[in-house]
Amino acid sequence: MSVLRIIITIIYALNCIGLAAIVLLQEGKQQGLGTISGMADTYWGQNKGRSMEGKLIMATRIMAGLFIILSLVLNMAF
Repeated sequence: MSVLRIIITIIYALNCIGLAAIVLLQEGKQQGLGTISGMADTYWGQNKGRSMEGKLIMATRIMAGLFIILSLVLNMAF
């Protein structure tokens, strides 16, 4: 096993743990049911991209992309 493959495997394992933690930190979609009664125009509803939830969603997307890329790299023959 080459040194590069070991390093990529360690990064992959850390990415998996981090991705699981970030997904567990996110709020459920059940809380979005306020849109039925017209409560979506709150401050938090308008600025969701700048809130902590928006940052968690962005981090999830980045880490999921890294997960896919690392999975493909690790399955290629070195």
